[in-house]
Amino acid sequence: MSLSTEFERVELPLEDAFTISRSTQEVAENVIVRISDGEGNEGVGGAAPSAHYGETADTVEAVLPDLLAAVEEVDDPHQLERIEGRLTDVVERNAAARCAVSIALHDLVCERLDLSLYQYWGLDPTESIESSYTIGIDTAERMREKTERAVERGYSTLKVKVGTDRDEEILAAVREAAPDATVRVDANEGWTPREAVRKVEMLDGYGVEFVEQPVPAGDPEGLRFVREQSVLPIAADESCVTLEDIPRIADKADIANLKLMKCGGLREAVRMIHAARAHGMEVMLGCMIESNASIAAATHLAPLLDYADLDGSLLLAEDPYAGVPMDGGEIDLEAIDRPGTGVRAE
Repeated sequence: MSLSTEFERVELPLEDAFTISRSTQEVAENVIVRISDGEGNEGVGGAAPSAHYGETADTVEAVLPDLLAAVEEVDDPHQLERIEGRLTDVVERNAAARCAVSIALHDLVCERLDLSLYQYWGLDPTESIESSYTIGIDTAERMREKTERAVERGYSTLKVKVGTDRDEEILAAVREAAPDATVRVDANEGWTPREAVRKVEMLDGYGVEFVEQPVPAGDPEGLRFVREQSVLPIAADESCVTLEDIPRIADKADIANLKLMKCGGLREAVRMIHAARAHGMEVMLGCMIESNASIAAATHLAPLLDYADLDGSLLLAEDPYAGVPMDGGEIDLEAIDRPGTGVRAE
């Protein structure tokens, strides 16, 4: 076998400017990786780097030649565990870059075996779940309009970004537009511990399901305080980056929110899911704003999850790749019409 590799950078405009408590984004820069086996099979993966975790499209492009050289040196895509170990040896950090390679390899292997990724893992597609759809911070009126549009498109589970001095106004507007929706809230580290406890009490009055990352990741005892005082379940996102973080947050949060772009690959994500379960935690898989080049792979983990927040491609004005059907947020693994992750160029 002779593996060949390539990558390209793409700019993906968003449908709406996307604001969270610490930043606003109008364009997502992803890097697409392709790995071919010389026998007509090609795997596709994507990196969606986040500056919050020390990565940009520039850093991804800088390290990918070395990562892909390691893949070509092993020259057997089925040696997934061995390759991912080599990738970590080559680049210890840069999780999004490593993740793009991991996804492309899994896609390629499944194409070679004529299996969907969930079949390769032995998962039950009927155990798939619904993804939430995110409403970014804006004026209350614009958030009401975005919510109405999401409901019209069939989304019944919404994740609302907060962490402002207008949080109750925001929740009131969202609830008015979506009285029957399941609503989750994400503060993206936007509150102090005591402020978070007060906010959670308010959110409970609006029927919120759980609250994500209420306090800064650098304040683990603050997170513990909020969880102990909270009337709602607490999810850890920025506090939960790698496998080693699971035991650290197990007594400070109820839900571990994993992201492929934080942990560095599909196999590491599966390890984190099982570790979280072993520590008595529920599990959510989230995403950055990213193309189906990476989202498609993430959806195959849905049967292992309690919650999914895999709407990254749904927030784009257009995506150069199609993936797993997600009408109204329903992750339909059984509708995949090709092996691998289900990704294909539009």
